[in-house]
Amino acid sequence: METKIRGRAIFILVVVIGCILGVIGFPRNVQELRENLHNRIHLGLDLKGGTNLILQVQVEDAVNITAGETLERLKDELKPKNIAYSSIQADDDKTQNPPIHRVLIKGLPPDRIADVQSIATAQFSDWDLVRVPGDESARELVLKASAATTLRNQALMQAMETIRRRIDALGVVEPTIAEYGQGDSELVVQLPGVDDPSRVKDIMQSTALLEFKIVQGGPYPSREAALSDHGGVLPPDTELVPGTDEQSKNEVWYVLNRIAAVTGRDLSGAEPGHDQTGRSSVDFSLNRDGAERFGRVTGENVNKLLAIVLDNRVYSAPVIHSQITDRGEITGTFTPQQVQDLALVLRSGALPASIKYLSEETVGPSLGADSIRHGVIASIVGLLAVMGFMLVYYHGSGINANLALVLNLLILIAAMGYIGAVLTLPGIAGVILTVGMGVDSNVLIFERIREELRLGKAVGAAVAAGFEQAFRTIIDTHVTTVVSAVILFAFGTGPIKGFAVTLTIGLIANLFTSVFVSRVIFDYVLTRREKGAALSI
Repeated sequence: METKIRGRAIFILVVVIGCILGVIGFPRNVQELRENLHNRIHLGLDLKGGTNLILQVQVEDAVNITAGETLERLKDELKPKNIAYSSIQADDDKTQNPPIHRVLIKGLPPDRIADVQSIATAQFSDWDLVRVPGDESARELVLKASAATTLRNQALMQAMETIRRRIDALGVVEPTIAEYGQGDSELVVQLPGVDDPSRVKDIMQSTALLEFKIVQGGPYPSREAALSDHGGVLPPDTELVPGTDEQSKNEVWYVLNRIAAVTGRDLSGAEPGHDQTGRSSVDFSLNRDGAERFGRVTGENVNKLLAIVLDNRVYSAPVIHSQITDRGEITGTFTPQQVQDLALVLRSGALPASIKYLSEETVGPSLGADSIRHGVIASIVGLLAVMGFMLVYYHGSGINANLALVLNLLILIAAMGYIGAVLTLPGIAGVILTVGMGVDSNVLIFERIREELRLGKAVGAAVAAGFEQAFRTIIDTHVTTVVSAVILFAFGTGPIKGFAVTLTIGLIANLFTSVFVSRVIFDYVLTRREKGAALSI
């Protein structure tokens, strides 16, 4: 019996040592001890202070881009098959919510309608080819509702990941980025320790929609001059985009192809650099598909201007001297900091859609310190009150319960340090609730032992029966509560997840301390107890 107890006691000692090391590490002095404690326990926004942002992803932008790409793909499919048409243009119905995206094809030969249907079925599975009432020579590609919903959901998820990569690259510790609300394409972004979020916001909201477009006219000194040069009406499939003259720094305008040769989605990398004149620039590389398309377009347009468009503004428009494939550079009037930020944004991936800020709230560090102080005071007062009650009501056995309770809290703090969990104010509430659950488990066991003693059983038999009979009830209550906490973690955000994490870890630790550790202590006391002596309970 004593050998069995000794083995269990050694296991408990190993757990205690592991937990202590998880909290304090291997400090060589008091200063290092404080640093270890500070670094191992990550504080959430409500305790550390920082910024809370709620933003909305304009997911319809992503659907519009896909519709534009489909329009160009359709032209590319019809041309080699010699299928004539008078025009192909977007024909979206924006009066609906959500909008219905359509591509209208006019002037199709009646004998080639079947061929167009075959192309639509084979190459555009997310679209339906439908008749246009009153015009037998016209057809419309209509984006399926399910496909549009998928594109919107993908845009939201991609925006979350892109924002996360950008924030991580800036060194913000333990940010929270999650969906906010249901069906509104809204995100909540929490940045602990960031009390001046202006640069972070600039980088987050920068769409960084990089496009390379062939210049059809310009640069013009004004918008009116550009329109006048084309008789007041732009050529089909072109657009007017502003830029800055690199010499005079005045605003100029360019007439560009509406559809880009390649976009930021074709990038495989981007790094800060310098051009031949020593100016700051961004060197980029393209993936295989992007390099193939870029090589074809630049090869067909040698000696023409190629506009480098970032967020619908021309940053530079160099002459294409020869075919360009997988590498290039973006030049313009950049500062070194702007180059660093632009390379970061492009490297982390372009946002699939623009974002709109709905609210911003800053939590000061002093408010976070007050929350920590009040939370710690509440935890200590609650713990001391519970421990005092256990000593008064259960006498010597109350010491057993208190030792298990202290070990429970030690395991909880160590586990959060090991896994890098974030402690929030609701998380402190989860710690307090864990204390209550721990006491509840001990009360169940002790009351069972009392019942067995009142029935006349020997002390050893009463202790064994008390633990065995209470075990099932403890398991049931803990499992159901852990399941609830897991659901909170899965669907909650920020502080709610912090509550779920501390509650789950605390409950699992409580099963170990209240059932295993407490039983070992009882068994040890029984081996040292004089025969016939009463149990202090």
